Formats: sequence, C-alpha cells, structure tokens
Amino acid sequence: MSKAKKFHHGDLKRVLFDVALQLLDRGGAEGVTIRAVAREAGVSHGAPVNHYRDREALLTALVKSQFETILNTVEEGLSVASAGSNVWIEVFATALLDFGFQYPHRYKLLWRGDLINLQDPELSKTMDQIYDKLCDEIERSLPATKFDRDTVAVGLWAMIHGYLDMRLSGMFVPLDDKVSGKPRDAALIDLFKMLMPQADSVKADALATK
Repeated sequence: MSKAKKFHHGDLKRVLFDVALQLLDRGGAEGVTIRAVAREAGVSHGAPVNHYRDREALLTALVKSQFETILNTVEEGLSVASAGSNVWIEVFATALLDFGFQYPHRYKLLWRGDLINLQDPELSKTMDQIYDKLCDEIERSLPATKFDRDTVAVGLWAMIHGYLDMRLSGMFVPLDDKVSGKPRDAALIDLFKMLMPQADSVKADALATK
C-alpha cells in the first residue's frame, strides 16, 4: 500500500507540504522537487499538481508558512515587552536569529527570490506584517530621532541578516565578544541598543528644545 493511501484524500495537500518541509530540512531547497515530494509521499508524480501547480508554488507555500512562524514569534515577544522601551530590538533580532540557527535551510530559502514567487499576495502580506510591526515599534519607542523609521528598521534587519548569512555559510564562527563575554549575536543586539536612544531620553530632549 502506498504512503498516500494511509491518509484521507483531503489530507494530501498537508502531507505534501509536510514531506516538502522534511526534505528541505534534510538537504536544502535543491532537494525539494515535485518528483521528490511525490516519491516520498508515495503518490504519482502528477498528484501534487492538483495542490501545487509547480515547484515554485510549493516552495512559496513553505516560505509563507515560515514567515508566519517568525511573525507569531515576534507578536508573542512584543506582547510581553515593556512599552516605550528598546526591547523591540531584542524581540525582532532574536526571532530571526533563533529561527535561522534552528532551521538553517528554511532560513536560506526565505531569501531565494530565484526559487519563490515574491509577488505572491499572501506571502507579501505576511512579510509586510513583520516589517510594519518593526516600524510601528520604532515609531512608538523612538518618536523623534535623526533618522526615519525605515533607516532604523533596515539597519537592524541588515545587521542581523548579514551576521546570520555569514554564520550559516561558514564564513563566521560562533565566537564570544572579548569585552562583554557574550556570544557575538547577543553582543550585536546590545550594540544596536546602545546606538538607539531610550524613549524617555528622546522625549526629554524634545521637551528641552521647546
């Protein structure tokens, strides 16, 4: 009996998704093809097309799901963060770092514009939600700075993504900061916090100029 026959017909889409995710974790995006997923799921090569029209659609669905996971992590972190503080820096940075280190192949796929459909409406919506939440926190915590919210948001995201990319590619190794003694990723978060003024001090400076 084939693997697919163990599942109800309505579950096949979920089975295909789960199999694709397993293949991704096992060997990276290159190992996720329609044929490989069908073979692993025990169905004909044509069966996945009823749910995912091609490889790009399947990989895009995987990426959308992973961004949703990151979004949920961010929302949970922000729900317990202190209002008006710079905790948002740690929340967003940690969400990306933890995800990337735990699921390196998934993280790499998030940025493969050559493999996924970045114009997919649902994917774009989820990605925008993460970025918008970051920008909202910046405006809430730092109502007046010398730079706009997008510069701050891009600065944080670029720093974390750059470090993660270098770590996952093997260019960087997990060393500790020699002064603070903290792991390099944690030290980078602290560094960015130091560069960002606290909300209370920003408000005080604003009042002083009136």
